Amino acid sequence: MNIILSPNEEAFAQSIRAVLSTELPERIRSKVSRGATLSKKDMEDWHALLNRHGWLAQHWPREYGGTGWTPAQKTILEQEIARANAPRITPFGVNMLGPVLIKYGTEAQKQHWLPRILNGADWWCQGYSEPDAGSDLAALRTQAVRNRDDTGEYFLVNGQKTWTTYGHYANMIFCLVRTANTGKKQEGISFLLIDMNTPGVEVRPIVMIDEEHEVNEVFFRDVKVPVENLVGEEGRGWDCAKYLLRFERSGIAGIGLTLTALAQLKSVAERRSRHGAPLSEDPVFGAEIAKAEISVLNLVTTNRRAIAAMGSGAATGFESSLLKVRGSEIRQHIWSLIRRAMGAQARTLMPPAEYASQDGPADPGGVAAARYFNARKLAIYGGSNEIQKNIVSKIVFST
Repeated sequence: MNIILSPNEEAFAQSIRAVLSTELPERIRSKVSRGATLSKKDMEDWHALLNRHGWLAQHWPREYGGTGWTPAQKTILEQEIARANAPRITPFGVNMLGPVLIKYGTEAQKQHWLPRILNGADWWCQGYSEPDAGSDLAALRTQAVRNRDDTGEYFLVNGQKTWTTYGHYANMIFCLVRTANTGKKQEGISFLLIDMNTPGVEVRPIVMIDEEHEVNEVFFRDVKVPVENLVGEEGRGWDCAKYLLRFERSGIAGIGLTLTALAQLKSVAERRSRHGAPLSEDPVFGAEIAKAEISVLNLVTTNRRAIAAMGSGAATGFESSLLKVRGSEIRQHIWSLIRRAMGAQARTLMPPAEYASQDGPADPGGVAAARYFNARKLAIYGGSNEIQKNIVSKIVFST
């Protein structure tokens, strides 16, 4: 899928292509093209490549190591990443926590944590959802009680987080905790940075239907967190949470991942045949591919507009929710088509981790069933699509 660029944009895109063609490790390129699972080392190497070229912190101001790019340049990077079969940027540190620290953190917190996000010294995960606080995040019950001892002030944290993506890789977690129980349930929530190696932190794996270990439960039992790790005002963590979710939900649109999935759909449709011809030439299935491609083009355009609105302060709040809804629906539709294209062979549920270790052809159909089932979560995490539609309707109809 080609998107028309201006001469300056095309030159920018070519500069990115040149780097990715020579520096992206082949093992990573092969895994992404086949839809296989990446290891932590794969993610770290990709993170380091982006940081070397100053491409990592697209949403940060220049003074903190950001790119200073236009919305068009940010979109072009995602497109070139997809074109090169490179991975997405792991979002938790750079795309979620980074903007929160820049807006709400103290100068000392910025000077300490932001460079460590960029150089990969810290690997972050997100502690938001709880067993009884998913879409209703304000119902969270993890408690943080302020105390003091000979070492100074600290919060004593007790509770549980769930669906913690890459928690088994992380050494740090940013958490929403309850520091007061008075007033509205959105009040009394605070935003804490917690070292995962602190005594009392336990990570337990959750194995998904595709047999992947991607998410976890995290338990806190009398975990001591220095009061200096509080971001923003105590009891005002809901402000941090809402600000972060703008970036998380626009990231769930997954422009790069969606472009990659579309390319994989076309590859599978060319390899599979019906009535002696490639499936891509079948009128009915071809129409589905065209529908998916049109949807992706619209998503790319909307994403660019939303980034511009958020960057200029003109965003009204519904843009990231709209991107989350459409991005998740489109990617689910594409993986549904890939599964349909594989026919009876899609019944074989090969775990992506096992698939990644094989030297098979670059055909994502090998994990069609696993990726189809995994994509079911897209409409749920980051705030369910039903909730996001309510957010969009309330904002749009009240203006």
